[in-house]
Amino acid sequence: MITPTSLLHPDAFLSPLAINAVVQRALDEDLGRAGDITSLATIPEATRAQAILVARQPGVIAGLPLALATLQKLSPDVEVRAHVRDATRVARGQHVLAISGPARAILTAERTALNFVGRLSGVATLTADYVARTEGTRMRICCTRKTTPGLRALEKYAVRCGGGFNHRFGLDDAILIKDNHIAVAGGVRPALERARVHAGHLIKIEIEVDTLAQLREVLDAGLADAVLLDNMDVAMLREAVRINEGRLKLEASGGVTLDSIAAIAATGVDYASAGALTHSAPNFDCALDIEA
Repeated sequence: MITPTSLLHPDAFLSPLAINAVVQRALDEDLGRAGDITSLATIPEATRAQAILVARQPGVIAGLPLALATLQKLSPDVEVRAHVRDATRVARGQHVLAISGPARAILTAERTALNFVGRLSGVATLTADYVARTEGTRMRICCTRKTTPGLRALEKYAVRCGGGFNHRFGLDDAILIKDNHIAVAGGVRPALERARVHAGHLIKIEIEVDTLAQLREVLDAGLADAVLLDNMDVAMLREAVRINEGRLKLEASGGVTLDSIAAIAATGVDYASAGALTHSAPNFDCALDIEA
């Protein structure tokens, strides 16, 4: 029998526990106390149905493991045949999943399954658009923590499906010293010194700078692993790369858009992070068509 993990993007891991938990929350939200009273009232229990999950636009698919888990939670008798797996680029009108089984279960699962696929495929498709504009450079496009509360693991997984890379998953992943930390700590060097004392040998330290003078201060301190270049224009980014001379990893952040990403990549920075990948991705248009 096909399982959710068999549809995962092979180079991006999403825990089966995370899939199970988020699907259960989504179904609890939709079914409430009485269940799908429309399907219960109109569809005889023994009725079976066939359906096709179809892409209504071109793009990159993500979220199929969630759709499958939704169907399987509602009935173990649902049978699914996958035409593609996550991270596959699809054409408009392409069949994605073929579904058969108890009609009530399929109809009840419909919206929740489509919500997962629509949201995550939207993130994957937008990420792929960003990545395509950096072709020929060494820069990696990364997501941020600007995610939908409760769905971060899924949205960051969708970024990987689109060819992007993940920044921190949470505040416990790495030390990222932002401008407000610097202000409260009393400056770049004090913040870095305290961070280095605190950090274990596997914890990376990144610090945000707004000016080239701050970048030089970070380089002189010799305590950071990476520098986030905040809201710098292309000329400043290029100069930052020259000053750095390959010593630390450089990440461009702020003002990273589809229109600017190619020019940012050409400066020679190592990474660019874009909150838009997760907070502004349009929903991917897909549908569940019942076959009469």
